[in-house]
Amino acid sequence: MNIGLFVPCYIDQLYPDVAIATLELLEQLGARVEFPTAQTCCGQPMANSGCADVAAPMAYRFVDIFEPYDYVVCPSGSCTAMVVKHYEHFFSGAGLERYRRVQEKTFELSQFLHQVIRPERFEHPFPHRVGLHQSCHGLRELRLGQSSETMTNCHDLMGDLLAKVPELEVVPLSRKDECCGFGGTFAVAESDVSAAMGRARIADHAQAGADVMVAGDMSCLMHVQGLIKRDGTPLEVMHFAQILAGRSLQVNSLEKVNG
Repeated sequence: MNIGLFVPCYIDQLYPDVAIATLELLEQLGARVEFPTAQTCCGQPMANSGCADVAAPMAYRFVDIFEPYDYVVCPSGSCTAMVVKHYEHFFSGAGLERYRRVQEKTFELSQFLHQVIRPERFEHPFPHRVGLHQSCHGLRELRLGQSSETMTNCHDLMGDLLAKVPELEVVPLSRKDECCGFGGTFAVAESDVSAAMGRARIADHAQAGADVMVAGDMSCLMHVQGLIKRDGTPLEVMHFAQILAGRSLQVNSLEKVNG
């Protein structure tokens, strides 16, 4: 099993330990993983801003780079959704057939673990109370969990995996599928609304008694982390890959990475 690891830009630049934890986790589970250094952005920021012509070359490059691998795995529901749900209109003819082959073998990390690896348990304990934040792309495009506006019965993939971690306790939230307010360029164009939505999510986790907010998208956690630090809320953030790989409770910050 030869895996091509696709790492989103913001993880590469701001939270590299999430990429390293993903690599270590997959290797702990017996997979052979490569990080193609020629990879670039998936093109989602450009596509979301209406610049599809700028995003198209990134889609072509993605197919060129990842086509040789048995699987493509990404620790982000948002970027995975861009690849598997929004690339198709960039391709035609033989290129479309190549894309569809890559599309079929591209997985978000929890999807890959749940559907392909199927681990029975994880060795490293995590003795903390955890609140699970479900990203919108993960829920509403990849169906990584159950959202309140759909009748489709979906397994909570991240929750199922974390339930196999010794000593970890998941706390109940009142609005477990609500948006954090990031939304990429939405956080810039509608900053006040975005911040209010983020603070509502933080308050939900805090009132539930969570020690750490855990998610599958560092873009969401990057947004709420800024608000947590600004407001002095006693809450940490971690990607679920870090917990499964055996990381202790930590502050995911650029200062920590550079320090």
